[in-house]
Amino acid sequence: MQDTLVATNQPAPIQKGVRCRGPIWTLILLAPFLSEVLSGSTRLSVLFVYIPEVMVWGVGALLCRELVRRWRAGGTSLLLMGLALSVAEEFLIQQTSLAPLPFPGSHADYGRLWGVNLVYLLFMLGFESVWVVVVPVQVTELMFPTRSRESWLRRRGLMVACVVFLLGCRTAWYGWTQRALPMMRVAPYHPPLVALACGVAGIVMLIGLAYLLRDTGKPAAKKTRASAGAWVAGVAAFLASAAWWLVIMQLFIPKPIEPWWVVLVAGISWSVLAFALFASWASRPAWGLMHRWAAAFGATLGCTVSPYLSLSSWPKADLVAVVIFDVAGIVMFLLLGRRVARGV
Repeated sequence: MQDTLVATNQPAPIQKGVRCRGPIWTLILLAPFLSEVLSGSTRLSVLFVYIPEVMVWGVGALLCRELVRRWRAGGTSLLLMGLALSVAEEFLIQQTSLAPLPFPGSHADYGRLWGVNLVYLLFMLGFESVWVVVVPVQVTELMFPTRSRESWLRRRGLMVACVVFLLGCRTAWYGWTQRALPMMRVAPYHPPLVALACGVAGIVMLIGLAYLLRDTGKPAAKKTRASAGAWVAGVAAFLASAAWWLVIMQLFIPKPIEPWWVVLVAGISWSVLAFALFASWASRPAWGLMHRWAAAFGATLGCTVSPYLSLSSWPKADLVAVVIFDVAGIVMFLLLGRRVARGV
């Protein structure tokens, strides 16, 4: 599931007079749609939160991609930037991995240690880095293949994006901690400064690693081993993605796996295995556009099937809406796959 769109070591610069509004707006809108809407995290009844999600997730994914392209970096750097964005969300913006879990029916103490919801954090690190950043960036670049190696933002656009992102972070923090939680009758929670400092340190470290490892994850011409078939990549991405939801399910099922650290170890091992597998495949010259499309499609399908595990508790309007959204997402991927296959 790595971003493997770097075909050469040098990205094409933005040509004067050429505007990139198409890919910019596509990525901004697609990131929260693929991650939040298709997964059922954002339902029709609360669709108004899509606006701050666009500002945080959409613009955040755009900024992650922009830095990676300016650094002439590979897929590993994009994943690390996605992890940095996830840490910002979980520790600084909405702080959901620090405060006791407020969701009805959840096991608030499951996997909570040192003031951190470790099992919840592990799931979110994978979810927000892959489905918010890596997959939407890959899909957008497949939609605009001639601009996949370009930087899409000029200096003014980069400044505007940073401002919008910070405003979105403030909006998301206020909307969740100051509005949503009181409506859920949850007592205010103020994370200790040391936890916030660890979040900041984690973000800086991940961005630094993304820069230092900028040559990792690029296609290697000297590798001659054949890559997996496109359908194999798609199935593997689906299985890896669908299995990832078993981590978050432990917080809501009546009898989660005990002890909770077994889930933590299994989840970390699974994520390392998936990364190593796709990093190996993607570094081979045979890994092409159809492979990238299939991997993105498989990962998205794994995300899409997740809400159907809890449909019995959903309002009818939300149920109908998620089916419509899912069908629209699948149709979009199929049309994109036809374009990629035809080389358009």
